[in-house]
Amino acid sequence: MMVTDVAHTNANVGLKTRRRRRPTWYNVVFSLMGIIWLIIAFYPVFYMLMTSLRSQQGYLLGIPWLPSLHPTFENYGTVVQAGFAHYFLNSLIVSVCSVALIIACSLLCAYVVVRSRNRIVRIIFDVFLVGLALPIQAAIIPIYVLITKMGLYDTLLGLILPSVAFGLPLTLLILVNFVRDIPNELYESMGLEGASDFRLLRHLVIPLALPALISVSIYDFVQAWNNFLFPLVLTQSDSSRVMPMAIVSFQGQYTMNVPVTMAAVLLSALPLILAYIFGRRYLLRGMLAGFGK
Repeated sequence: MMVTDVAHTNANVGLKTRRRRRPTWYNVVFSLMGIIWLIIAFYPVFYMLMTSLRSQQGYLLGIPWLPSLHPTFENYGTVVQAGFAHYFLNSLIVSVCSVALIIACSLLCAYVVVRSRNRIVRIIFDVFLVGLALPIQAAIIPIYVLITKMGLYDTLLGLILPSVAFGLPLTLLILVNFVRDIPNELYESMGLEGASDFRLLRHLVIPLALPALISVSIYDFVQAWNNFLFPLVLTQSDSSRVMPMAIVSFQGQYTMNVPVTMAAVLLSALPLILAYIFGRRYLLRGMLAGFGK
C-alpha cells in the first residue's frame, strides 16, 4: 500500500514538473512581444549603421532599409577629417571629469549625511535636494553670468562645473539610500578595531555601494555627454566644441549627404551604446535597489 502511494506521489510530482516546464500561452505571447520590442528598439541603431556604410549615390538609388551590397568606410574618413577626433576628446574630458567629481563629492557627502546626527548636515542635505526641482533652463542665465565673471567662458572647465552642480542632487540621493542600508553592526565592528572614517569608506562603504556607484556613473556620463544647452550657451570656438554642437554644425554642412551625417551620429552615440550594453544590469539594480529596501 505504501509503495502504491509513493508511486502515485512521484507520478503527481512528475506531472506537475512537466506542467511547470511546459510553456503556457502567456509566456509565448510575452516572449514574442519582447522580441518585437527588441527589433523596434534596435532597428534605429542598425539603420544608422547600414546608412553610414553606404555611398551617397547608393543611398539615393538603393533600398534604404536593407544592407548595402557594397559597404564603404569613406564616410567615417570624412567625419574624422572634419575634426571629430578633437570634438570627441573634448566630450570625453568633460564627461569623465564631471563624473569623477560628482562621484567623489556625492560619496563623501552621503557618508557624512548617514553617519552624522548634526542638524546642520540634514539642512544642507535638504538644500541639495532642492536642486532636483530646479530645471537647467531656469538657471542658464545666472550660470552664464557666473561663468563669464569667473573667466571660464568658452573653456572645458566652464562646462564641467555646471555639469557637476546639476549632477550632484540625484547622485547624492541615490548614494544616501545605499549607504543608509549598510547595517550599523558593520560600522560598529570596524570601529571597535580602530578603523578611521576613511578606512570605513574605503573598505566598507565603497565595496557594498559599488552597484550604486556604477549605476550613477553611467547615468551621469550619459547626461554630461548628451548635454546640449551648456555647450550652446557657454562655448563658441572650435577649440572647446563638444560632440552635440559638432553634430549640429556637421549636419548643417552635410545636409544632403545623409550617410556622412549618420556616420557622425553613430560615432557620437558609440560611447552611450557601449555604456548601456556593459552597464545595463548595474544601472537598473542601482536605480531600483536603494529605494526598494
